[in-house]
Amino acid sequence: MAGAKIGLALGGGAARGWAHIGVIRALAAAGIKPDIIVGTSIGAVVGGCHLAGQLDDLEDFARSLTKRRVFGYLDFNLAGTGLISGQKLCERLERHLGDRRIEDLDRRFTAVATEIGSGHEVWLSRGRLADAIRASYALPGIFKPVKIDGRWLFDGALVNPIPVSVCRALGARYVIAVNLNYDISSRSAAANAIVNQVEHEEAAAPQAPAESEKSGVGARWLLTRQLFGRGDDAPGISTVMVDALNIVQDRIARSRLAGDPPDSLISPRLHGIGLFDFHRAEDAIARGEAAARREAEDIARELKLRRDVDDRLHAHAS
Repeated sequence: MAGAKIGLALGGGAARGWAHIGVIRALAAAGIKPDIIVGTSIGAVVGGCHLAGQLDDLEDFARSLTKRRVFGYLDFNLAGTGLISGQKLCERLERHLGDRRIEDLDRRFTAVATEIGSGHEVWLSRGRLADAIRASYALPGIFKPVKIDGRWLFDGALVNPIPVSVCRALGARYVIAVNLNYDISSRSAAANAIVNQVEHEEAAAPQAPAESEKSGVGARWLLTRQLFGRGDDAPGISTVMVDALNIVQDRIARSRLAGDPPDSLISPRLHGIGLFDFHRAEDAIARGEAAARREAEDIARELKLRRDVDDRLHAHAS
């Protein structure tokens, strides 16, 4: 398409977002290179790292995660505005992205966030890439919000879970959207595993139970059980918050996609991969790649048809 732009809208979905890596790989293999990438939450992480040339490093990191390593990134925070400070993840982003700015990327990128208080949808198209990504994935109550240009921001999935509209506003004439919540599942195995891991550490601690509860291990055990649940059917804080967000996100996504549908919708079959299953990157990436491959031929055909129409119109106008 002469002069026309292809947009890629990467939706939110926590650990299921590793599928975005497979989608990007498959589209590239089919010769489909988006001119504009817009991401919400985990979509902003993958999209931003891709355009910064860090997709290989992100994939290596994702594939290296185990249940124990996921647990290691949970730096609990009792004094702030989120249960997890996110400092460990922030430091990793800073190491790989540094002070790279969005406007210096070779293609257009925007991360979607939500402003606390007003509920306004915020498009982060300039400034430090790491800050924009952190703001977009700052799940309310779990991660600390991020202050950018005087505004406190958190997860963009609250207002625009699959940012097709942003792609179009930025000039995309053909938009490919990725929906990670086509077959959303409930509490993940990783949440159970994290609780089991903390219980194991607490049981192995040499102190008496009363002293253990005062120690770092005991405090972490109590907080983790509160966060992820107590091993029975009662959900933890994180499960309640994330499930509530998913209900809102699903309703908003359905409404917005109906009003402004993408030209192509890729929906990886992610059943069984929970929102906290960050250790299942290999599976999620493979499913994302398979889903994109199923659609790639049709996308390439539609792009060629549009290109041919544009060329004929251009020739006629000349």
